[in-house]
Amino acid sequence: MKKLLFISAISLLSCNRNAQTAHPPVGGVLSQKDLDVSKNRMKNLNVIERGQIQDWINGQSVKYYPTQLNYWVTVDGYDRRKRRIDNTLISYSYELYDFDQTKIYDQPFERRDAKFGHFDELKAVENALRFIHDGEEVTLLVPSSLAYGTFGDEKKIDNDIPLIIKLKAL
Repeated sequence: MKKLLFISAISLLSCNRNAQTAHPPVGGVLSQKDLDVSKNRMKNLNVIERGQIQDWINGQSVKYYPTQLNYWVTVDGYDRRKRRIDNTLISYSYELYDFDQTKIYDQPFERRDAKFGHFDELKAVENALRFIHDGEEVTLLVPSSLAYGTFGDEKKIDNDIPLIIKLKAL
């Protein structure tokens, strides 16, 4: 009987050990392999999303132009304009839509007298604001990596969601 209990205990422990997955500690450092997996995932997701966005563009009557930062905009040569420099002020608002053109939030996001280099905004929005003219409205088509990325906004925007952003300089 003791042998049976001993063998059962050893079997249980060995099964339990094999079933556990190793996770890095919170705040810990990821291995190079983990970083490479994450990098490849984002690269593959970006390729898929760019293809989906291009397919969507092909079905639209409005013309969209690619930018150097990996998003599209409704103005040709947009990111070749004169760039606003750090510490200059800008007031702006923007609305977020999914690619079914459903508005995500009822109220637009709005900022008054934001100073470049000192505000935290979506990468594509901050970049687009560098080139927008006062009073101008542009529409951005943004892959998830330049929007809310892998985590979403933890409210209404899920992870890995590309967005349509209607941006206006006030």
